[in-house]
Amino acid sequence: MGTSTNGSDWISPAEFHRAADVADWRVTATGPQAVFSATSIAQAADLVPPVVAAAERFGILPDVDLRPEGVVVRIPYRGAEGIPAAAVEFAATVSRVAAEQLLTADPSRAQSVGIYVAQHSRADVRPFFMAALGYDAFGETDAVDPLRCGPQLAFNPITGDAPSRGRTHLDVFVPADQAQARVGAALAAGGRLVDDSHAPAWWSLASPDNHGVDIASWTDTFD
Repeated sequence: MGTSTNGSDWISPAEFHRAADVADWRVTATGPQAVFSATSIAQAADLVPPVVAAAERFGILPDVDLRPEGVVVRIPYRGAEGIPAAAVEFAATVSRVAAEQLLTADPSRAQSVGIYVAQHSRADVRPFFMAALGYDAFGETDAVDPLRCGPQLAFNPITGDAPSRGRTHLDVFVPADQAQARVGAALAAGGRLVDDSHAPAWWSLASPDNHGVDIASWTDTFD
């Protein structure tokens, strides 16, 4: 495994983006990912063997999502340490092979979705959701699909609310260079801006019937 500029085996999203030959990639809440468009599932599938070979070469454990429209390659977070330094060489290798196979990178389609469950300070609802969804604990407050297919859940206490009620909102993590366009599209579709005091890290929006959605880009630039 390689090392970062500070000598660590782990790097930040900002360090990842400063590396050469990773322009196809973006870092969302679940880690770096790249989306390569294809004209058929057969063309998309041709990228899988080189991804596997690069994963074994650089010691990376990627997730690969194969679809007729293309293939998504992710380097998922598996703990709080950060991005493996070797992810840079892995990502550059995958991008090079994808270009050779005439797959088109489309960073605008990279995203991850998180569900934030606000619970009363005297309640602990994480065990319920883990049991209902078949999720595993992740850290002290989150829960994840063991196969990383479903959205990650985070459980945040709130105070001053009725003990019998909870609130839930969606966090949509998008590339930093796509965030304002996504916010604009949501507002044009009938949404309402609730809070932009944290922009460009995130914007809080509400749907026409007042459901909450945060459009977040900070994971792509965090140093």
